[in-house]
Amino acid sequence: MEHGWGATLLCAGREEIRSYESVEVRFILDNSKIPEGLRRLADQPRVTVRRGGAPLEGGRCVVYWMQRAMRIVDNPALDVAIEAGNLLGLPVVVFFSVIPNYPHANLRHYHFMAQGLRDVAEDAAERGVGFVLRRPPDNSVEAFLAEVQAALLIGDENAAREPEHWRKVLARRLRLPYWTVDADVVVPSAVFNRSFVLLHHLRPRLKAQLPKYLVPPEKISPLILWKPWRILQSFSLTEDMTAGFKKLDRTAGPVDSFTGGTHAALKRLREFVNLELASYEETRNHPEVRGTSRLSPYLHFGNIGPLTIALAVEETVKQGKASASARDRFLDQLIGWRELAVLFVRHEPNYDNWECAAPWARKTLVEHAGDPRPHRYSLKQLEQAETADELWNAAQREMVQTGWMHNYMRMYWAKKILEWAPDPAKAFDWAVELNDRYELDGRDPNGYAGIAWAIVGRHDRPWFNRPVFGLVRTMSGASTAKKFDAARYIRQNSAEERNRSSEAERQRESRLASTTSMQLFRS
Repeated sequence: MEHGWGATLLCAGREEIRSYESVEVRFILDNSKIPEGLRRLADQPRVTVRRGGAPLEGGRCVVYWMQRAMRIVDNPALDVAIEAGNLLGLPVVVFFSVIPNYPHANLRHYHFMAQGLRDVAEDAAERGVGFVLRRPPDNSVEAFLAEVQAALLIGDENAAREPEHWRKVLARRLRLPYWTVDADVVVPSAVFNRSFVLLHHLRPRLKAQLPKYLVPPEKISPLILWKPWRILQSFSLTEDMTAGFKKLDRTAGPVDSFTGGTHAALKRLREFVNLELASYEETRNHPEVRGTSRLSPYLHFGNIGPLTIALAVEETVKQGKASASARDRFLDQLIGWRELAVLFVRHEPNYDNWECAAPWARKTLVEHAGDPRPHRYSLKQLEQAETADELWNAAQREMVQTGWMHNYMRMYWAKKILEWAPDPAKAFDWAVELNDRYELDGRDPNGYAGIAWAIVGRHDRPWFNRPVFGLVRTMSGASTAKKFDAARYIRQNSAEERNRSSEAERQRESRLASTTSMQLFRS
């Protein structure tokens, strides 16, 4: 896999040519038919050419296989597809394939995804591109490409293990060019092409690139609007997309604390920048108040991009509604820590298990593996919030019942699992299992990097040598509770309060919508 067109054309030649049929050989080697504009489009750092060559002659459209970036607005992958279509004089159609066994996904995740895809369908029509959604057994990407006579396939990037494997397999099997676009970060990961031990190692390199990438994207409209020349089957989003998925975990059900989709994400962004960004520095580490953006579920599902959020924050500061220091603190989370996490998952094969431990942490955790634990709990007890620590129980209930946990509590939550689990490897596994099962933003580089930071010292430095933790940073309940109103947070997330909170949240949203509509900037 190479970045840039020329390298891909070279590696697609003699070494692999014997495995291809003659018609495919002609397709790969006929470089003279590659338009110069396409070469330049493919040579940008955000694009990975997974299968090179000229677009198929006689192709009738460009297909964007959407998976990670589930949005039409400010989507670099779709922008590349439209620009390629314009160069070729072809329309663009977005294809989404629903699979019944997406790794570690359950009904909660599928429900949120379905809500977001409704926005995709609506926004695609408005932008002039097609949208086709399919379920098994009619959801083959290859079959769809043949059906619509695609000239070129564009996809989005996903650093996680299984999706990356799917992309590699598909690239080997296709008979047309296939590019993927890094639509999940502000600065393309290929610019760095490595992971970093600490954020302060990445930060100056990231800062140097922001003037180039932290800019409003060019608005690209399709020159040829999508008008299907034949009837294309597409699953209706008014129906249950999980019907018949016999192995789907339905015990983690939908939550009403978040509504999936770009429209809800943009609404939440407007609320945050207009009403909460100004106090972000004071409230961001107070889980008992709404002091953070709460946009992580939307980022995970690609309903909104980090560039959209960052530009909205920048504009708010220009308007004098928030300070530059609040902006810098927030963007350090949105861009710094988040893109550090993406690089970590992209370059660390063991990102979701104990084997990714920092060497100093591994050594001292092993040395303290036999230390007595103050408490020992089973995974089931943790899942049901049945510990002696009411602060930890409150965080666990927040996650299980709302699909989200405040970032400050996530650190404490994971570190206590390390303290209570039989060993560090089991602690890491349990944290991943609970996080991926209940968080709407689970199964994500940010989650894996956060767990690795809390349990095995990745992206952190050695601290004082303590029982159980070794040199890994500790967080005690007593010290953590002093930094915010812990009693209020515990009350908010008590079993009784959580049962009453859904209706109160809906009423709050209604009041907020009516009282702030004049303050919200237009998208």
